[in-house]
Amino acid sequence: MFDSLKGKLKGLFKKTPEKLEETVYEDAPALPEKEDVPDNARSTIEPVQAPEADVLVKDDSSKPSRRDRVKAEKEQRKTATAPVGDSGKKIRDRELDSVLEELEVILFEADVAFSVAEEIKEGVRNNLTGKKYSRRYSLDEIVEMAVRDAVHDVLKVNEFDFDAWIHDRPKPAVIMFVGINGTGKTTAIAKIANRLQKNEMTVVLAACDTFRAGAIEQLTIHADRLNTKIVKHAQDADPAAVAYDAIEHARSKRRDVVLIDTAGRMQTNSNLIEEMKKVARIAKPDLKVFVGDSLAGNDAIEQAKVFDAAIGIDAIILTKIDTDAKGGAALSIAHTIGKPIAFVCDGQGYDDIQKFSADWMLKRLFD
Repeated sequence: MFDSLKGKLKGLFKKTPEKLEETVYEDAPALPEKEDVPDNARSTIEPVQAPEADVLVKDDSSKPSRRDRVKAEKEQRKTATAPVGDSGKKIRDRELDSVLEELEVILFEADVAFSVAEEIKEGVRNNLTGKKYSRRYSLDEIVEMAVRDAVHDVLKVNEFDFDAWIHDRPKPAVIMFVGINGTGKTTAIAKIANRLQKNEMTVVLAACDTFRAGAIEQLTIHADRLNTKIVKHAQDADPAAVAYDAIEHARSKRRDVVLIDTAGRMQTNSNLIEEMKKVARIAKPDLKVFVGDSLAGNDAIEQAKVFDAAIGIDAIILTKIDTDAKGGAALSIAHTIGKPIAFVCDGQGYDDIQKFSADWMLKRLFD
């Protein structure tokens, strides 16, 4: 998962000592206050000379491992900044641009959206420019912390706690799923149904994909495996009518959640987009979820923008995340369209779905 991006970032961190010169400094101790020093003794005080750079070298046998130090930094990030009176290092800014340009290329190659790559780059610049750092961190660790912080700031913009949301909704809560063909939308719906049932909620599936051959049968198989109710009509029936019947059934039987499966459609198919709008008008869903393929990268972002413009999506599920070596969609999509990633799917089993958070992503990129 994200192996390509992770590997390139590690390569960048290892090369930074070659690109960034570091100034070793040590703050001199403050002179005594005037009243504590006799006037006749003041002339004998000599200025304190800064030690040579090799004074800062530690015995490697007592030095914690890189993993332990980065883990400790995660718990108390602010300790990286050198306090007054502590010796350490300061990055010279003149070579920083070349490192940032290389970082930008790495992000573009990972299909990170331009605006997000620029924000990460500027965040790293702000984290490094003019800052002093404790000598217990190597230069590559300092740059890694700066990149981690910048990525965290981008990811933290939109987070969504689906479990808390569903708990507080009046029942039945209606959730509508949209996306293009082949993203794994129907399977993602089955995973959500399984998750809800494990949280002791009752579920009704609405087979509103009456356009694609085999779609109703596919959702029926999932309903049988999960032992949950499915409402369906014949092939080519009105999807809005199916959604209406499913919601009415949930109300009459006091079910907790209705999950609406809609036909996959390309964002350029105006007829199917209008049909999707009709389903949304009739069903009045409490949550509209875009299901995107993480492997699609920037294409997934453009697709999400079209669906958001059509019906106003509220959250995102990214599928096939376990086979995504780049991670561009996961880094970019929520920040670009202003809607949070609720879940990522990382396998074919019903339990292979994870809540998305900034910490989840950072752990997979940097740990």
